[in-house]
Amino acid sequence: MFKRGSIWWTKIRREGRKTIVRSLETSDKKLATSIEAKIRTGIIEGKYIEKSACENNTVEEMMTKFMEEHAPNVSVSMQNSYKASLKNINPFFAELQLSAVSPKVISSYKVKREKKGIKPATINRELAMLSKAFNVAVREWEWTKDNPVSRVPREKENNERDRWLSFEDEKRILTYCPDWLKDIIVFDLNTGFRQGELLSLTWQCVNLLRNTAMILARFSKNGKPRTIPLNQIAIEILMRKSNVRSFKNDLVFFNGNGTMIDRHNLRRAFNVATKKAGIADFRFHDLRHTFATRLVQRGIDIYKVSKLLGHKDVRMTQRYSHHCPDSLRDGVDILTSISDSSANFGHNLVTTG
Repeated sequence: MFKRGSIWWTKIRREGRKTIVRSLETSDKKLATSIEAKIRTGIIEGKYIEKSACENNTVEEMMTKFMEEHAPNVSVSMQNSYKASLKNINPFFAELQLSAVSPKVISSYKVKREKKGIKPATINRELAMLSKAFNVAVREWEWTKDNPVSRVPREKENNERDRWLSFEDEKRILTYCPDWLKDIIVFDLNTGFRQGELLSLTWQCVNLLRNTAMILARFSKNGKPRTIPLNQIAIEILMRKSNVRSFKNDLVFFNGNGTMIDRHNLRRAFNVATKKAGIADFRFHDLRHTFATRLVQRGIDIYKVSKLLGHKDVRMTQRYSHHCPDSLRDGVDILTSISDSSANFGHNLVTTG
């Protein structure tokens, strides 16, 4: 037996036949052992019938099981994304049996969300979660034989933001920030951390001797840890913060009560500062865009920027490539030197001939 999340599973190998992998549907080890023993007895006596489908189960049951068994194994960021998506998925699909969910039904869901003015990226994120749950139900639980979501095309996304701060705008915003917010903004502009990565940063993950900070896998969007080198500006902030630590936890950035800063309170304070500074349509996440844009504008290799941002695929970083045509200049300038060399070579041939 083995665990997935809090639920016990069994894997029984049968010579010459398909290995049985199924959930014992309980977190009680004693009960799980008893259920597994009955399955083994049924196999020996030839009375065991494999479950090929449980399509009478509802989507709500599938999503509940998915959140209990699969969600605990992904990053905190992805868990929060799942919870947000579930609030919209359940009201529409909850009472439907798995066998009743068809591409037509899913398309109806898309239309309903579009009519509410929901962005394509949000709809795609919700469908991705539903699709993942169906895949798990097919491959691991054997509740159904088909994933209908896989046959529905995703929405075309065109909502990437291309917004960043000039140094003048940065100075204006900081003028209207309390000290705690000023530290967070400046630190983010020099590290490119995501909001969740920044708010969850602990001193255990900071190395002031090597000038690095580590993002733990559970706080990373792609579920992988990464270590970020820190520049002098970020180090100075951390050195100052190290003199005033919370007695309640190991957090680098914390609120007046010594606990984690609420992301809604952070955004609210940030929006107040940008409004006072007269800077419109600028979100906290755009600080990360500013970090990347400034690097690319100074000719930093796009692959290095991708690693610093923690992008899973460098194609996600390509959006910043248009910011730095000057960094490509050496690529075309080399043609001039090649052309000059060829011309001289040809001239020499004519002369010597």
